[in-house]
Amino acid sequence: MTAAGGAGPGGGTGPRGTGSAVGGGLLVVGDVITDVVARHRGPLAAGTDTAASIRTVAGGAGANVACWAAHRGAADVRLLGRVGADAAAWHERELVAQGVRPQLVVDPLAPTGTVICMVDGGASAERTFLTDSGACLRLGPADWSDALLDGVARLHLSGYLLFSGPSRDLVAVALKAARARGVPVSLDPASAGFLAELGAERFLTLVEGVDVLLPSRDEACLLTGLEDAAEAAAELSRRVPLVVVKQGHEGALVARSGKVRARVPAVPATPLDTTGAGDAFTGAFLAALLVGAGPEDAAAQGCRAGARAVERVGGRPPAPD
Repeated sequence: MTAAGGAGPGGGTGPRGTGSAVGGGLLVVGDVITDVVARHRGPLAAGTDTAASIRTVAGGAGANVACWAAHRGAADVRLLGRVGADAAAWHERELVAQGVRPQLVVDPLAPTGTVICMVDGGASAERTFLTDSGACLRLGPADWSDALLDGVARLHLSGYLLFSGPSRDLVAVALKAARARGVPVSLDPASAGFLAELGAERFLTLVEGVDVLLPSRDEACLLTGLEDAAEAAAELSRRVPLVVVKQGHEGALVARSGKVRARVPAVPATPLDTTGAGDAFTGAFLAALLVGAGPEDAAAQGCRAGARAVERVGGRPPAPD
């Protein structure tokens, strides 16, 4: 971990320079969150008790992506995030246990972000989030060092970075540094709710220069104003070179140059908790790209990971033996 106000050097075992060759490291920049997952059956009973199974687990979209990438075989995964002193040591241990090299900035003023995930225990296992982003909102340019890109072949940015001023500034700095080194950048919009507040056109302006966009169906439709996911994917791919739309039980769409190039089927699963399924897809997708897979094959790997994720509580993969 590093003290508040600046990240330590990226270090790394991969080659220095642009890091754009297949097999280099993955740097994820994003949120590290404490998830309180409450699984309940039936509707919530307003004004009284609703029985639920409750667990506290490590989460955060950025951290989940990093863990799934490592789980799916990425050899050198690093994570830059900001946490409070209240849970910094626990989060670092959880990331290391998953094979991720954390670069956690400890915030002296704000607590670690916390999300209450209310999961319907029915067949859909759909979830609703109550989010207190805490220290995540304070991740900013002062926490960035270009040395973080040493040995890195891909940079992934969590879309949650776009929902606060300091982290939006960090996105601009990181994009500029990645472009200077020829490192491709991917981004997951992360939240349809926050995206609606930010505005579609503002979001698309902020992500100019991103090479890969990985929205959900709802996010893709929100960004384009189109109701059809395939049309939305095609439209977005006129602005971003590669667009992969995650559709849950309907699989994924891969679009380039204004056309859907592939429809990747989902993998059957019995949902227990859909929290983090999109993060699992993204982590596995990026891990596949790092070893030379094409977008369609990488999306198939993403669908497999998403199916495994919904069969677990929380957004992380099982810890290695």
